Amino acid sequence: MLAQQKQDITALFQAALAPILAGTEVTANVVLERPRDPSHGDVACNIAMQLAKQLKMNPRELATKLVDALLANPARDGLIDSADIAGPGFINLRVSAAAKQAVVKTVLAQGAAYGSGDAGSGKKVIIEFVSANPTGPLHVGHGRQAALGDALSSLFISQGYDVTREFYYNDAGVQIQTLANSVQARLRGHKPGDADWPESAYNGDYIADIAADFKAKKTVSASDGSPATASGDVEDIESIRAFAVTYLRNEQDIDLQAFGVKFDNYYLESSLYSDGKVDAAVDLLNKSGKTYEEDGALWLRTEDYGDDKNRVMRKKDGTYTYFVPDVAYHIVKFQRGYHQAINIQGSDHHGTIARVRAGLQAVNLGIPQGFPDYVLHKMVTVMKGGEEVKISKRAGSYVTVRDLIEWSGGGDIEKGRDAVRFFLISRKADTEFVFDVDVALKTSDENPVYYVQYAHARICRMLEQWTGSEADLAKVDLSPLTAPTEAALLATLAAYPETLARAQAELGPHQIAFYLRDLAANLHSFYFAERVLVDDEALKAARIALMVATRQVLRNGLALIGVSAPNKM
Repeated sequence: MLAQQKQDITALFQAALAPILAGTEVTANVVLERPRDPSHGDVACNIAMQLAKQLKMNPRELATKLVDALLANPARDGLIDSADIAGPGFINLRVSAAAKQAVVKTVLAQGAAYGSGDAGSGKKVIIEFVSANPTGPLHVGHGRQAALGDALSSLFISQGYDVTREFYYNDAGVQIQTLANSVQARLRGHKPGDADWPESAYNGDYIADIAADFKAKKTVSASDGSPATASGDVEDIESIRAFAVTYLRNEQDIDLQAFGVKFDNYYLESSLYSDGKVDAAVDLLNKSGKTYEEDGALWLRTEDYGDDKNRVMRKKDGTYTYFVPDVAYHIVKFQRGYHQAINIQGSDHHGTIARVRAGLQAVNLGIPQGFPDYVLHKMVTVMKGGEEVKISKRAGSYVTVRDLIEWSGGGDIEKGRDAVRFFLISRKADTEFVFDVDVALKTSDENPVYYVQYAHARICRMLEQWTGSEADLAKVDLSPLTAPTEAALLATLAAYPETLARAQAELGPHQIAFYLRDLAANLHSFYFAERVLVDDEALKAARIALMVATRQVLRNGLALIGVSAPNKM
């Protein structure tokens, strides 16, 4: 049902309950559900069973009174055809055909805005994703984060939220020094496998590329920040570090551009130290009384906030453990005015959740419990030619996002991007995913993104043969839409707004992919069961309107997940 229809049915129940509840202190919360068995009707409500005991009435007797009052209400005309009582007091309603068909004109009227809501009006949300260390190209795990984070951001925007997409650069710490040492070793003429090659060094070909450009004294720039010009001096480790980080940030920018992902803001971990944010966070934690010294280290009493043990904040050597800058960073997020913060990260970050949240509670700044939210994803296995692909020449130890896009499109970047984006959100984030490149290249219903895109293209091809005007469809009589396949399409179109609202609330963008596959399946079933361009003008016009509405919702859903809706395949 459409949201307004659901509200109208709820109002009918409330009107029926009003005289029964008058003079009592009983309150009613009317909940409408879809019956498990479609033969029972379109809408089910168990309000009679909920209230019977409080009202000291037999539930079936109460249900009978409610049904009689509901059917006698003139407001149900054109909305409810019939109502009956099942079992101990379930009320089942059958919605009128006209009410089901109304979704077509709603979609045609709202167009690209169909499915949007305003639940998030006035609320600021920051969604942090990818956040890769600038020590190498983006791998497929980062790709899954990019697909999930970008789709989730679009979902929140569709529901009225003010969303910031943020990339957090871990540009401080041991890994950055390892990067600089790796490039320096290349500059000195060493390579992986040599006796003098550092054991912890990065082995990918990109290290040699950085070294060559550094030696040539080139200048590189990332999407934000100052350009870095190489000194060319093999002993200038600081110049090597700055150049290598900027070089790889630029490479990641290129990867993200190929993936069609844009960020509103980039935040550098190093700035937390240079701006004094880490020291300020530690000072707040010390003042809270939740820290203590032991064995030369500074500890935080995270057990007080549900962690399995207390955690070291500052080690004996004076350096901070990695969760401390995370606490400082999330204090900054809260102080920037965000009502909700969501982090898209790999499942290996699970252990940090309790300690980061504990630190945020301990600083006593009024940060809500459960801040931030986390969406943790599991690993992606890449299959190609029937075998698992574990490494790429570019990265040396893993498959990169750019590899996956190029392989999945057969050299066509847009096609590859569509496949990678759709595939990587087509499962719940907390499930492992096998990405089969061979499937991504197929032009059959085995390939889920092709299956959905072909549904859109099939409608476009059908409409090319029609000589009418879409502007006239708003006035079309939809009553001829009575075939079972038409009913399935109508029901699925009506479910779209609720699907988006649920996916946003549950932080589950995979639900969009599920929905699109269902909608495409219903379209293909309709196509094989019915003809659109029939001689009956009234039936033809109604079916054309249904096709245009279905095309619109396919476009809307694909746009949310960053996938194109081609007119031809």
